[in-house]
Amino acid sequence: MSIIASILLTVFRLLAAVLVFGVIVVIHEWGHFIVAKLTDVQVNEFAIGMGPKLFGWGKGETKYSVRLLPIGGYCAMEGEDAAGGGQVNTEAPVTDNPRAFYRKKVWQRMLITVAGAAMNLVLGFAILLAYFGVCTIPSASGNTYYAGTAISWQEENSVSAKSGLQVGDTILRIDNKRVYSVFDIQSLLQDSDDGVFEMLVRRTVDGNEQEIVLPAVQFTRTYNEETGRHILQYDFKVNAIEQTVWSTITQAARTECSVAVTVWRSLGGILTGKYGLNDLSGPVGTVDIIGDTVAGALNAERWQIGLGDVLILIALLTVNVGIFNLLPIPALDGGRLLFLIWEGITRKPVPPKYEAIVHAVGLVLLLLLIAVVTFSDVLKLF
Repeated sequence: MSIIASILLTVFRLLAAVLVFGVIVVIHEWGHFIVAKLTDVQVNEFAIGMGPKLFGWGKGETKYSVRLLPIGGYCAMEGEDAAGGGQVNTEAPVTDNPRAFYRKKVWQRMLITVAGAAMNLVLGFAILLAYFGVCTIPSASGNTYYAGTAISWQEENSVSAKSGLQVGDTILRIDNKRVYSVFDIQSLLQDSDDGVFEMLVRRTVDGNEQEIVLPAVQFTRTYNEETGRHILQYDFKVNAIEQTVWSTITQAARTECSVAVTVWRSLGGILTGKYGLNDLSGPVGTVDIIGDTVAGALNAERWQIGLGDVLILIALLTVNVGIFNLLPIPALDGGRLLFLIWEGITRKPVPPKYEAIVHAVGLVLLLLLIAVVTFSDVLKLF
């Protein structure tokens, strides 16, 4: 590849990443914005990006701007930095404006706070609807089918069959983790050191459905030298669900639940030490993943496959952003929500000076984590 072609490819990958991040950030901030407007809170600025302003517009009370660094955005509300605002400015003046954020009722401020994450989840669901409605490929018969969670076929004398799994079983839980869709089956079965799982299945026995615990379902694992990990060998297939309007909606909803729960499980794995720094991806690593996915989509054998890969990635990222923002971590929406819940219970807000200090410390620690993960991402590139 020539130097010029390499540069163009790099620029293309960066632009693709900026576009994807931009959509996710805009929908998040728009959630805050629209609920603030609905609750009659004065919005002073709606910004896409951070840092110095490139250009802006708007003559009313709300100014709109695009800023230099494509790493976020914000919805700046009147009185947001004052008492009960949950921000980091300890010197913010208290305003007499009745439309100030902190003068609104607690439940209204709660709605504004969670609206950003809620819109990320709505976007994820809409993208998954598009994926299952458009990007799945019809079978030879012309009908489109989705993968279910019931066993429809097993290899003869398979390891899983010998250990208790049967054709017709619907998998409900794996190692006490709920199965919402086939994505859960794929992720949970690969997350094992020995290839042995406890499963809860629904099975029809003598015409009656029963829930049965299979204590030790086994699968064969072969070692992959390239990744340095063991890969589970599937010896079964799941059932096919015919595409209808209802099945498309159901499949999208189940898959979003799978993605959301996977995010929570991954966070739990980080806290327990199951996943280390090498398993994390920061901004640089995410940009690289987006670039690879978009570039791969352009070379896909069928457009449905390429577009589908991109849509699944965006759905994963936007749900990830929504869930992460709701964590009770200072400086995030979840941290601010925690203070509002406390105010709702005690009928008295935490003194803004102390709340601001907590958020400031949380922000510093969060930025430090991003810096460490970004450094790790750069090392991985080389």
